[in-house]
Parts: sequence; C-alpha cells; structure tokens
Amino acid sequence: MRQAIKTLMVLPENSTTMAPKISALCPALAPIPVARVKRPARTLLLEDLPAYAEATLDAIESFAAEQFDLVIYGCTAAGVLVGPSGNARMVDRLRERTRATVVSTTGAMVEALRGAGVLNTAVVTLYLQPVNDGLRDYLESSGIHVETLNSFFCKTTAELGRITEDQVLELARRIVTARSKSLFIACSQLPTLNVVAQLRAKLEIPVWSSIQATAWAGAKALTAQGFPVQFTEAADGKTIDD
Repeated sequence: MRQAIKTLMVLPENSTTMAPKISALCPALAPIPVARVKRPARTLLLEDLPAYAEATLDAIESFAAEQFDLVIYGCTAAGVLVGPSGNARMVDRLRERTRATVVSTTGAMVEALRGAGVLNTAVVTLYLQPVNDGLRDYLESSGIHVETLNSFFCKTTAELGRITEDQVLELARRIVTARSKSLFIACSQLPTLNVVAQLRAKLEIPVWSSIQATAWAGAKALTAQGFPVQFTEAADGKTIDD
C-alpha cells in the first residue's frame, strides 16, 4: 500500500488562509504541516527580502529530518519582488534543503495562466505599489500582459486579514472590463475559495487566485511523480485530474 503523501507548506507567519484552503482543494494532502516564516508586521518590501529569504530557510530547519514529496513555497509578494530568476533561486535553495519537489505560488501563477491560454489579464491584489509593480513586471516578463490592476493597498498584515469575500468580489467586478480575457487574484491570504467559482460563472473568463493556482500546480507536480492527486475546486465541485 502506498504511504500517505507528505507535503510541507512554507508560509509567512501571519498566514491563516492558505493551509486549510489547499487542504480543501487537494484533500489527499491533508493534514499539511506548516513552516512559518518570520516577517515584518507591514507588507513586504524589497529591502526585507534578504532577511526574509534567510528566515525562510530557518523555518524549515525543524523539518530537516523528514522526507517530503512536495514543498509549497506560498508567498506571492516575496516571489514577485525578486522576479522570476530570484524566485527560481529560492525554489532551488528549498529543493536542496528538503530534497523534495518544490512548487512556488508565483511560479504556479504563471503556469496556471499559461495553461488557460492567457496572454492578457486583469489583476486584483492587496499590496502596496512596490509589490504591485513587481507583480506586473513578473507577469509581463513571463509573457502575460497586465491589462489593468487594482489593489486594497493594505499597509499591515492586520489590514489584509480583515478583507472579506464580498470586498474581493466587489473589487474584482470593478477591475474587470469588457475587454478582459482573464482575472488573477493575488495573495494567498485573500479569501478566494468561494469567490473564484462565482466570478468564473459571472464573467465567463478564466479566473485564478494564488491559492487555486498553487493547489493546481502542487497536484500536477505530485501526479508527475506517480502520486495521482485530484485538484477539486471546492466551491463548485469541479474536479481536475492532472
């Protein structure tokens, strides 16, 4: 009998949304232990990244003796601020330390949009302008044009923790235009599990969030290793076998 799949999530210490939502989208991965990364109480800035990178590696030390099948690096802001090459280096460092397949949220974002045939997208975020600029540059450098972008402009982790599903829906409806070909909702702390399916049905365009993209990419990576994992969009019951 095949042993249970072992997954580790590496998340900012304030993250309360991503681990339970990934477990809902990919039930085969639950329960998922979490390595929590120390971070400032405000939103991340470029100047924070050297310390954040070291804190990320420190966070996984207590799990060093365990062998995981998958490691999920789930911080959109850190990934977009360093850009595709910087994010790839962080993924490599995590792979070296854990000896596991590593999926990052920023990498999953691009992979999911490309998989949906997306070349242009509207974007909703909660970030301040430096991270929004980094997100735009990350997507543009990956061949995905940002048609329009709007944000909640949260200054602290406490502010972003108070955002509701209704607020996400309202901002998304305002940012999407008649020309929009897709929508991406950035940041794994935003409550999107029940929002994405509603927006897909209403807008009739591809809609992805950081959480959905990461769960999908994780399921795909595990399936490639011989662990068939279903990605189930819990809000509407749709199941994708990768």
